[in-house]
Amino acid sequence: MTRSILIFIIFFLGSCATGRENIERANAHYRIGLSYFNEDKIQMAYVEFQKALELNPNDKEVLNALGVVYLRFEDFQKARESFLKAITLDPDFSEAHNNLGVTYGKMGRWSDTLNSFKAALKNPVYQKPEIAYTGLGEAYYRLGRIDEAINAYREAIKRAQDFYRPYYGLALCYNAKGQYGDAATVIMRAIDLDPIFRGDRKKLIDDLKNKSPIAKGEEKKDIIDYLEILRY
Repeated sequence: MTRSILIFIIFFLGSCATGRENIERANAHYRIGLSYFNEDKIQMAYVEFQKALELNPNDKEVLNALGVVYLRFEDFQKARESFLKAITLDPDFSEAHNNLGVTYGKMGRWSDTLNSFKAALKNPVYQKPEIAYTGLGEAYYRLGRIDEAINAYREAIKRAQDFYRPYYGLALCYNAKGQYGDAATVIMRAIDLDPIFRGDRKKLIDDLKNKSPIAKGEEKKDIIDYLEILRY
């Protein structure tokens, strides 16, 4: 074996070992970041995810997690960039498509929101389609496509009957169509399932009234509509 070949082999093996070590270190930072995030220590989670990304820039899970942190920071442009990078690495990454849909919703880009949630649902092994269908329902509702919103919310409920969020959306849709009895029925179902309120209608009313003075735009209108529905 010539000296040049031997040097190449040593260099190659050393590079492989370094690559594996970086991935292992990146995974460790990612796990620590998730732990911090679950404890609501968002800044500390952000630091760990950044360390993970520096060691392994092509980790879709880290990019997705970092995007979620940017969402919490309300830095929607950086969140969008992180989710798009994750999707570039894996076009079937439904979690990133879903989170991108949430981001576009925060930005008021409802047509883009529709496309993102639809992309999430294209993956037949996506384990949480009820979340994407709920997002789809909200996007249709914001665009004034009420019947399509109702269908999307119903699809969410078919897949997870104890998931409370689509019931809130349905209540708004039925209210918009003048189906006030249906709106009142489904909002009570939402309150029963919602872990924050656990069937306590008055607690929801008080919560909405507390949020109302600082709410703006679509959130303000939703609060007004919910309070109206709760008077039926």
